[in-house]
Amino acid sequence: MKAVIPLAGQGTRLYPQTHTKPKAMVRIAGKPILGHILSGLVKTQIEEAVLIVGGPMQTQIREYAKEEFGDKLDLTFPEQTDPQGLGHAIYQAKPEIDDEPIFITLGDMLFENGYDTFLKSHESLGAVDASLGVKQVDEPSHYGVVDIDASGKVRELVEKPSDPPSDQAISGVYVIEDSAGLFSALRYLIENTLRGAGGEFQLPDALQRMVETNSVIGTFDVEDWYDCGRPETLLEANRVLLEELETTEGDQLENTVIVPPVDMGTNVTVERSVVGPYVSLDDNTEISDSIVRSSIVGRGASLTGVNLENSIVGDAAKIRGDTQSLNVGDNSSLSL
Repeated sequence: MKAVIPLAGQGTRLYPQTHTKPKAMVRIAGKPILGHILSGLVKTQIEEAVLIVGGPMQTQIREYAKEEFGDKLDLTFPEQTDPQGLGHAIYQAKPEIDDEPIFITLGDMLFENGYDTFLKSHESLGAVDASLGVKQVDEPSHYGVVDIDASGKVRELVEKPSDPPSDQAISGVYVIEDSAGLFSALRYLIENTLRGAGGEFQLPDALQRMVETNSVIGTFDVEDWYDCGRPETLLEANRVLLEELETTEGDQLENTVIVPPVDMGTNVTVERSVVGPYVSLDDNTEISDSIVRSSIVGRGASLTGVNLENSIVGDAAKIRGDTQSLNVGDNSSLSL
């Protein structure tokens, strides 16, 4: 089985952070989002990962994945040169798959369950052509949802329905045994220009095509997921992941209080400040005379005299003054 991870999206919901880096390279809890995804795959029996890249910043993904995981996973990087939706992105992986089973996980989603849990849940379903993770939600009209029959098999997949057939939301993780069937369904959509939500070729539409051609698709439960494509859930994922890590403290701390959990990169300097809880500081960060809580601070950022909470500060940003909540992009300079 090979993992397929679509990473070509522009990450517009994370602007300004993603003006200078792909959203999968935004760092939380000690490593980029992509690092958490690939670390999860390494803990499974999956040995090959297909990373679908695109856009002018794709080199960052290629270089990071090769450097950090090239000795743990066999990596390939098909390119989506013309972004036309998730289904279209997955279709770019076809030459790398050769009809093998695939495990699809989205490049901006992190899960409380481990990937190995999902794979075991899929295996427990028996003879199915595919399965997908679902979670019961309060407002299913905001999600893609599945209608499930009495035997637990999928009857229908619907994207953000006004009258939802169920409260089971699609969570963004899929196990496909019949990859040839999935790629055939995707080809059918693309060749017939059958665009779905947002005017794009969508993966749930291809799965619906499989259902209509008598494929058997099951479901498994997902406890919680974190959509790291939005600032508020990115910060939530940072908090959850930091709970699992030991607090790290830099060597250059002066008259400073660290309130765990906190993750610090290398060459971090903190003076006369309170940092934490739930703070991630990337390499070469400098903080002085400040209070920083529940925030993500990028590489080489400098904070002086600020009171930050629930904030995201980009690489090399410089902030002076007093504030409460920010989302500041790379190389910004603010005086408040």
